[in-house]
Amino acid sequence: MRSPRGLLAISGYLDGRHAPAASLSNAGHHSFFFARAFQILAQPEPVRLQELSAPDSGILELRLERPEVKNAINWDVLRRLRSAIEKVQTDSMAKVVLVASSVPGAFCAGADLKVWSSSERKLMSSSEVGENARSLRSIFSSFEALPIPTIAVIEGAALGGGLELALSCDLRICGENAELGMPETGLAIIPGAGGTQRLPRIVGSSRAKELIFTGRRCDAAEAVMMGLANYCVPAGEAYQKALDIAREITQKGPLGIRMAKKAINQGMEVAAMSSALAVEGECYEQLLHTQDRLEGLAAFAEKRKPVYTGK
Repeated sequence: MRSPRGLLAISGYLDGRHAPAASLSNAGHHSFFFARAFQILAQPEPVRLQELSAPDSGILELRLERPEVKNAINWDVLRRLRSAIEKVQTDSMAKVVLVASSVPGAFCAGADLKVWSSSERKLMSSSEVGENARSLRSIFSSFEALPIPTIAVIEGAALGGGLELALSCDLRICGENAELGMPETGLAIIPGAGGTQRLPRIVGSSRAKELIFTGRRCDAAEAVMMGLANYCVPAGEAYQKALDIAREITQKGPLGIRMAKKAINQGMEVAAMSSALAVEGECYEQLLHTQDRLEGLAAFAEKRKPVYTGK
């Protein structure tokens, strides 16, 4: 993207000098160009990843910022999500990721099945919709596979691909204004970014089938009741609740947290309990001689010391 100075130069304005006005029509054209140029420059990045400052070091915040379409996911958002995931994967100091929205009343409205071309809205072709779903599926799987805990902060609508993004997180914290659902069958398709697989693993197959077959939306209280969400808090307080949980997690041994997530996730993917216990045993063994464990034992011993009162 060009800098504001570059845009001014193109428009015929630079350092207070004006290009000759050929006509009122040209002046109107320049005014439109200026308005459009600065509108583009003022738009926020649709996906923003940042690390919180001390004392919350190690907590990363991934924010969706596409207010004009309630954070609907288009190709640009997909690319930026993939880039953000890659950055988290290479950040050895990262401990928790919060996924939140900067758009009031919306977590994510799902996949953006419309594109804009020459000021005319056109629906995606069937092949484009399919490619979009495959990309979403791949990116959400990569997000789910992150070795550190991820927490979705849901205020407002989390629909379709937006709910599928939340399902790829480890925990989901809802404001009481949250609305969750998978409306895809109403478009004669199915959830294609992991919804038909992750939802039944979280709420059970019967509840998942009802939600997907009917496209029915549920509120935050029902989401907690069925196990779809961990907490329902007053509207506007979901982020603070998620941050409190993230702070608790960062106080624990980071390698222990990573191994716990690995043991749970991989154990859930095998059918036999004996195989699942073998996964747990392997993860446990990897922690026995780590500096992380030694520091944890020392901290625990310090807390257990008797306090001498002098009596």
